[in-house]
Amino acid sequence: MEILFVSPEVVPFSKVGGLGDVVGALPKALRALGHKVTVLSLRYGSIDPAEHALARRLVKVKVHLGGENVDAEVYETRLPSGVTVVFLGAPRISDRPGVYGEGANAYEDNHLRFGLLCKGAVAWMRMQPRVPDLVHLHDWTTGIIPALLKQEAKDDPRLGLVRTVFTIHNAAHQGTFPVSTLADVGLHPAAAAHMEFYGQVSWLKAGIIDSDRVTTVSPTYAHEIVTPVGGANMDGVLRAHAKGLVGILNGIDPGVWNPSTDPHIISRYDVVDPLPKARCKTALQKALGLPVRPDTPVLGMVARLDTQKGIDLLLGCASQLLRQDVQLVVQGSGDPEFTTALAALAKDMPEKVAFRTEFDDGLAHRIIAGSDLFLVPSRFEPSGLTQLYAMRYGTVPVVRNTGGLRDTVVDCDASLGTGTGFVFDELTPDAFYGAIARGLSAYAQTERFASLRRRVMRLDHAWDRAARRYAAIYRELLPGSEDGPSATA
Repeated sequence: MEILFVSPEVVPFSKVGGLGDVVGALPKALRALGHKVTVLSLRYGSIDPAEHALARRLVKVKVHLGGENVDAEVYETRLPSGVTVVFLGAPRISDRPGVYGEGANAYEDNHLRFGLLCKGAVAWMRMQPRVPDLVHLHDWTTGIIPALLKQEAKDDPRLGLVRTVFTIHNAAHQGTFPVSTLADVGLHPAAAAHMEFYGQVSWLKAGIIDSDRVTTVSPTYAHEIVTPVGGANMDGVLRAHAKGLVGILNGIDPGVWNPSTDPHIISRYDVVDPLPKARCKTALQKALGLPVRPDTPVLGMVARLDTQKGIDLLLGCASQLLRQDVQLVVQGSGDPEFTTALAALAKDMPEKVAFRTEFDDGLAHRIIAGSDLFLVPSRFEPSGLTQLYAMRYGTVPVVRNTGGLRDTVVDCDASLGTGTGFVFDELTPDAFYGAIARGLSAYAQTERFASLRRRVMRLDHAWDRAARRYAAIYRELLPGSEDGPSATA
């Protein structure tokens, strides 16, 4: 099959959360299955064409946006996996440094910025000798592409044959804008009827209703988002319109997240010989200015600093936690209130707390490799990747029982004979601390904890299984499939 991915993020060029990792890795796994995959995204100001060896094409993509004709530059590169990545860039629209905004503030004209992504993707398809068989769309930023394809099909009938799969990475991010913005992105006024969402229009809702198939990123999250508790007010739309909603658990790229080959860590190790992990811990303590104490458990956390990630739970139990013999290492940025509170902890207790706000992918690898326990106390977590990375590196996760965390981490029993981490249910600092305390108790049981560490390192969370499931969904949608559109029209 010939597949086009459209996404606002793609590693290694842009990343805000797990979406970037997914779009960087899943196309690689699909190509390994024999499919041709191209990824299309925006060239933000933070993406240096020289650094990433982007080739600028002579042709430009022309779109009408916000009442103006926009000529978008086209850049292209090929990843080592053979996947082609295409970028669209336009001054004053895509060339700012952020993906969605800067700090905690979204750009006010995101409907135009991602209008460029959506309209540009359709225009780019029209320029190709062959349109893709299927377009895989990711999150609200791509939600209007199915409607645009239908509109444009009257001028280019090939577009009417393109099937669409829409993946929800986080239903809380809904892309809501005033109804008046439909004209800015060239959508017919009739689109407002099914995009309407509490007096505005939602691009997420458009993607759900107009796509041929809707997926999300874990089985548990697929159940959660069709309930009033987990659906962020979109549950009714999902129940009525999500076509065969299925949750496919995200994987990890072993070419990037592998302690036996990772160039970011000081000492390589694997499940056969995990002992060098101790040197990673020592190096992390030294690099962050913490006392080098081999027997003191290091608790790591790499996350956006917002309430979804449970930062308030960590702060709520911090005083109790830091009375123990522990060291806490946190990397993340986001809510200024959380940033200030974590910075104050690090200033007041420099021998116990290290906090870094700058984005440094190498540091994230070193935190995961150098920690003993990894904290993921999310209120909700569609899939979660950091707990998978942690287990791959022999760092035992402490997680809340929700979404993809529930699907990937099994609570340890008292003897540590079964399980892969420490799980809590209630959204309270006490419940979170209770799970951490169980992890600290396990850490003190040296031989049993070593066995647990080896057990989590043996887990296979590579992308191959998920890629095959996506490929099966793609095939169902294409003409000629017994389950495809021609059979169900």
